Order: sequence, then C-alpha cells, then structure tokens
Amino acid sequence: MMAAVRADLSTRLVSDGLWELVAPLLPSFAARPQGGGTAPRDERAVFTAVVYVLTSGCAWRYLPESFGVSPATAHRRFSVWTEAGLWRRLHRAVLDELGARGALDWSSAIVDAASVRAKKGGSLTGPNPVDRGKRGSKLHVLSEAQGLPLVVAASGANLHDSQASARAPAGTLPCWHTG
Repeated sequence: MMAAVRADLSTRLVSDGLWELVAPLLPSFAARPQGGGTAPRDERAVFTAVVYVLTSGCAWRYLPESFGVSPATAHRRFSVWTEAGLWRRLHRAVLDELGARGALDWSSAIVDAASVRAKKGGSLTGPNPVDRGKRGSKLHVLSEAQGLPLVVAASGANLHDSQASARAPAGTLPCWHTG
C-alpha cells in the first residue's frame, strides 16, 4: 500500500514528461576514487523529494520517509544542483518545450515586483524607499499572459522596476522591453 502511495505522489510531483526534461540536466554523480562517501541514489526519487520540499514548504528535516531519501541527502543534492545551475537550465528547458508546443501566450507580458526586508544585508540589498530606508531586496518577475514566469531577478529594494532590465545580464531578458 505504501509503495503505491509513494508511486502516485512521485508521479504527481514529477511526471514522466518533466523527468524527461530533468534527467539530462542533472550533474553526474562521481564516486570518490578511494571509496566511501556518498552512495549513488535513485536520482528521480531525490529530485521528487526536493520538489516536495520546495512546493510544500516542508522543512528539510521533516521530509517524509516515504520518499526513500534522507533529508540530508535531499538537501545536499539540492545544494549541489543549485550550485551547478540546474534550476535556471530547467526553467529554460520548460520554456523551450512550452514554446515549441505553442503553449506560451505572447499576447501580453506582465512585469511585477515585490519588496522584502533583508535584515542581514547582502549584495542584492538597498534602502527601501517604502519602508523608511531599511535594507531590503526586490524580486522582479516577468510573466507571459497566463502568468507563467519567464524571468525572475533580484535587486536592491531601491531599484525602480523600469531599471531592472538594464542591469540584467545579456541574453537573460529576451522579451523584456522598457520603452
């Protein structure tokens, strides 16, 4: 019974179609030459566990055992994949697939931003003009007409939305127009 529940949840979180996009993008596992270290795991199970944590808001330490992956392994792989740029490449692959299917609505684009406090500071912070100059960051999103995010970027809270595209690296905002 538990195996059937796990298989159903895994299929709902990571469909076969999504897995076909993800699998070639995952960094390859390299065993240590001296042996020991991290043992190979079922990559789809690990990816599914990571997707569960990211979409449910569950803390890593509370990852259900039914995924067959320890919380430490899931978090470690998430960190490695993030460092390797997996999420940006996966986002691009999903957009490419949807574009090839004609499933993106280019009739209009929506630009929005949200400011958040950044008490500890950091390189992407600035004085927030709507929060008495306290340090903050701004998250910028460009979406197509159905609300699918095309680009997500972060900046200091003092950067005006119209200026966000000017600071983006070349090629990251192919359809962002400010004028």
